[in-house]
Amino acid sequence: MFVTLWEFEVKRGSEELFEYAYGAQGAWVRLFQRDPAYRGTRLLRDVAAQGLYLTLDSWDSRQAYEAFKNAHSAEYAAIDHECEALSERERHLGAWS
Repeated sequence: MFVTLWEFEVKRGSEELFEYAYGAQGAWVRLFQRDPAYRGTRLLRDVAAQGLYLTLDSWDSRQAYEAFKNAHSAEYAAIDHECEALSERERHLGAWS
């Protein structure tokens, strides 16, 4: 299993839209679900800090994740661009297997 972890500082007032976009029914999950190597996304909200979220995207392997990103780079970039307006900051915290 491979997991990539992202941290987001969401703009005040954009939390609901962010949770929808990055949640179980959102644009990212719908895109990722096209690949059989995708295992799911967890969206976590910090209970002590307003607007701070983590996403954990799980894949069979790093190679599967990278191949997916390469094959769907235009769609990935379009969703990323669309969601940029929802957060003040986005940071990739790392990748684990």
